[in-house]
Amino acid sequence: MEKKIITFYFQVHQPYRLRTYRFFDIGKNHDYFDDFANRSICRKVADKCYLPMNQLLLELIEKHKGEFKVSFSITGTALDQFEAYTPEVIESFKKLAETGQVEFLSETYSHSLVALKSPSEFKAQVDKHSARIQELFGYTPTTFRNTELIYSDTIGKMVYDMGFKGMLTEGAKHVLGWKSPNFVYYNSEVPELKLLLKNYRLSDDIAFRFSQQSWDSWPLTTEKFVDWLNAIPWNEEVINLFMDYETFGEHQWENTGIFDFMRALPQRVLETGRFKFATPGEALDELQPVAPFHVMYPISWADEERDLTAWLGNDLQDDAFDSLYECEQVVEKTNDPQIKKDWAYLQTSDHFYYMCTKFFSDGDVHMYFNHYDTPYDAYINFMNVLSDFKIRISE
Repeated sequence: MEKKIITFYFQVHQPYRLRTYRFFDIGKNHDYFDDFANRSICRKVADKCYLPMNQLLLELIEKHKGEFKVSFSITGTALDQFEAYTPEVIESFKKLAETGQVEFLSETYSHSLVALKSPSEFKAQVDKHSARIQELFGYTPTTFRNTELIYSDTIGKMVYDMGFKGMLTEGAKHVLGWKSPNFVYYNSEVPELKLLLKNYRLSDDIAFRFSQQSWDSWPLTTEKFVDWLNAIPWNEEVINLFMDYETFGEHQWENTGIFDFMRALPQRVLETGRFKFATPGEALDELQPVAPFHVMYPISWADEERDLTAWLGNDLQDDAFDSLYECEQVVEKTNDPQIKKDWAYLQTSDHFYYMCTKFFSDGDVHMYFNHYDTPYDAYINFMNVLSDFKIRISE
């Protein structure tokens, strides 16, 4: 029997958070970002997650001698902050890159929602991100993941046209229906673009439920997790475990046992003789797609609905989003590097996420690292910044 493939994919992202920017600052102060908050959060997460987890993965890769592999997508905004505040994080990712067992994926440089708005700006950001990954890690990405795993048939076609062979997205139940996420699928417009779908149940067991004592499967042990893997039907081919990297040490603190779980997992999986680890690129090379994955309306990996409502679900978000992209053509014509930089950082999806008014099933997630008291504060602050930005570009 062919071994089933397991792919681990980790999203590494930090936004440039805005400082409190008041109406009276408009036209006078062009300093938008909260350097203190960005530096201190980056430092904290580096110490709790990035550095210890990178070290753990390096040890696992060396221990298992080519049998354990992982993949990362690191946003441009995260890389810029690591370079400025925690350069040792970049060095630790370089060590992982040198093992040859790690794949780096491409995405939008500023973790933006631009694929929904502007094909040309989308391509520019992706090209910039791929170039940065090549420059830092000597690796040219061939697999793509869009911000928040946002995907539709149209976005997939744009990604294929940029030269990528495959893409990651969510195994959304309302799209899959009775079908399983544990196969390779293909874009319904360009069958050449292969798709890996997140197994959200098993991924979220680690990412969200690991330390949840009210969960009927708590505590999650490696034995229990491997039993669940073993229970997957024999003919299914690939199990995609996609999650935020901050799961380790930040969302799930070290005292929950999350690092010990990860330390023991590869050995426990490999001992079964039924599974092997591969990078997304390797899985896409090895497996043939079984069916089209037809997605007319964009999906994402967020919230119960797996749609865009976390970022574009109310009038505040829609207004801020439309107002931001009204600037695009003017920004394209400017040669001012600071304006270009601010433009990139203002596009980050987190700014719209903070304006979300959905505090029902997913409220806890939306409060994470949110420095605003209310969604309305987030909107007013962003629009004040944008008003000043528009004055600058019109000059």
